Formats: sequence, structure tokens, C-alpha cells
Amino acid sequence: MPDELTYALITPYSLLKSRTGGILGRLLSLTDLEIVGATMFAPSDTFVDKYCATLEEQDTKPAWKKVMVNYVNSNFRKENKFRITNRMLLLFFRGKRAIEKLKDEVIGPITSFQGHTIRGSFGDYVESSDGTVEYFEPAVLSSADPVTNNKQLALFAEHITQDGGVIENIVKFPEGSKPETTLVILKPFEDRSPLPGNIIDMFSRTGLYIVGMKLLRLSIDQANEFYGPLVDIFREKLKPKPEKIAEKLREGFKTTFSFEVPASVVSIHAEQLSEQLKDMNARHEFNKIVQYMTGVDPDKATQADKAKPGTARCLAILYRGPDAILKIRNILGPTNSKQGEPGKIRRIYGEDIMKNAAHASDAVENAERERKIIGLYDNKGRCDLKELIENYLHKCK
Repeated sequence: MPDELTYALITPYSLLKSRTGGILGRLLSLTDLEIVGATMFAPSDTFVDKYCATLEEQDTKPAWKKVMVNYVNSNFRKENKFRITNRMLLLFFRGKRAIEKLKDEVIGPITSFQGHTIRGSFGDYVESSDGTVEYFEPAVLSSADPVTNNKQLALFAEHITQDGGVIENIVKFPEGSKPETTLVILKPFEDRSPLPGNIIDMFSRTGLYIVGMKLLRLSIDQANEFYGPLVDIFREKLKPKPEKIAEKLREGFKTTFSFEVPASVVSIHAEQLSEQLKDMNARHEFNKIVQYMTGVDPDKATQADKAKPGTARCLAILYRGPDAILKIRNILGPTNSKQGEPGKIRRIYGEDIMKNAAHASDAVENAERERKIIGLYDNKGRCDLKELIENYLHKCK
């Protein structure tokens, strides 16, 4: 059985109520499906019209079909009944029986009251005694069957470069406020891990808006550029201490010579070695970060391999709002996980200075530099996701 490609669309209301992390955690952990793409999506009315047409064509209960079409028409347009931004999170998943697994095992039916499914926990379906639906919030939308799935994927491919991507400008703030956009990268996570969702849930306490997202597999070249400024910092911060080198030299001399080497000689060589070794040590520690973030050893990679996406999977997120840099870094905690106060993300989820759960930009200008490196800067949409969908649909023919 070949792999299927399908999608999950987290609704505007779910994002508004900061349910994004909880929903994402379920999507990632409740099945063996692989997440292969992520982007923010703010559909045009043209997209909404076409999407509703695919819902009308589904072979499902007429009453449920009507409820879903009415919901999409009322909530997905730029001008909607709640008067909120129509920003959504669009995720793509791949695997055996992906459509069925996502629909039945993770999301659940629209009338679901089972707490383990997404709709059981985050959705609402209120029906009066005469059968009239009083209130409906599905939390997440996905495809009901393979035929509809391919129609909807084709629709996303058609609109993703114009309706998807970075959506900074659609979120409005009070006059006089000075919103910032900052970059967060959730560091490599394993299959079926709810960790990215848990961390996003903690970031929601900041009150900031998610305006961009991308599943990230950094290449070595990207990682070198992204973390490049650390090399100069490491040269001095991690410079071997002369006294430590002197201690090692004295120990070595004792086993090599039958006489005692004068302390002045040892001291001179220790100082020289400290200067000579600082570049090597800085590069060694830097390469450890590159390997962790890419999943590839830079010392063993060919020049051609360094330009290819790595094997480690990260999630890049853009948060926007007043004092975004400070708010994100405050809840994240210090670089050294063990030095953070209780309740900080890195204190809870980090292991050490390198494996410390997440990266966050430390200044607006650095956020801009980093966003450009990873391809999460402008509002041109996601050509890589368009290619992903089109390649899959071509194989389905």
C-alpha cells in the first residue's frame, strides 16, 4: 500500500483561543504519520468558494455536510461573523492510510465527545431537541475520503503561494503599539513526540500571535550561516585555560622525562598552546551544534551534501506582538537549561546548553537575518509545499 498525503487545517477560532499547541501535540503523537510540511494560511474568498464546493461533493450525511459548509462560509473568509483574522495553520502528513488515520484516530467525527480525539477535547457540537445545530466548532478540518482529499490538495497547491506563508500584515494591533516579529526554532524532535505542541502551548502565555511556521530541515550550509556568529564568541569564551594546559603538560612531562621541567617553561608553552588551540576548540564545539541541528556530521559531508536538507527535523515559528523578543526569551529561560527558574521552557524540556529545547532571536535585526537564512521571511507563500503536493498528485494519476 503506497503512502498517502493528507492535511490538517487548524481553524481561526482554535488559534485565537490558543489551542494550537494542544491540537498540534495530538496531531503529532496519536498516530505514526510523518509531518512533512507546515505553513500559515489565510484563504481568499475564491479559495473558500472552491473548498466549499469540494465539501458539497462529499459522500457524507447531508446534515453534516450542511453544517460543515455553513461553518467554512462563516468562519474562513476575511470578513467573518467573529470579526477575527482568518489565519489558520495548515499541516501536511504522510503515511499508510493517512486519510483514515487522521480523520478517525486523531481528529474524530464532528459530533465527537471522546476526550482523546481533537474534536472531543477542543471541538463543540451543540444540537437542540429538534435537531437544529445551535453551535459548531470543529477545531480542525481534514479530508473525509481519498477522492475529496486529492481535490482539496489540488486546491491548496493552486492557492498556497498566494494565500499561505508569512502573514504578519493581517494581524492588527492597537494604534501606537510597536509590534515585533521574532523567530523561534523548536529544536530536533522525534517521531510521535508531543513536545513541539507542549512548547507552543507554553509560548501561548505570552499573548503573541503566530504569523509564520515552517517544518525545517537545515542544511549544513544554512546552519553554518545561521550559527556563524557563535564561532567568534566560542574563540574567547571556550578558550582553553593556560593553567589547565599547564597541569596536563606537567603530568605528561613526568611520564616522559626523568627530570622536572621548570614551571617557567611549562607556563610559556601553556600560553602559546592556549592561543593556538582556541580556534580548533571553537570550531569543534561549533560543529557539534551544526551536527545536532542538521543530523549530519559536517566533517564527513561532501561539499555537495552540505547544501542538501539535513535529517534532523525542527519547527520554525514566527511570533508577533509588542515586545515579542523579550516575552519569548523570558518564558524560554537562559541558554543553560539548568540555570533557568522553575516553569521556564528550557528548565522543563532542555537537557544542556546545546539541547535546550528551542532557539529564540535576541534582537529584531537578528530575527530578520535568521528568517532570511531559513526561508521564512517574505509573504510569497510556500513553493516547496506546492511542489510536495503536485508530486504526490502526479503519482496518484
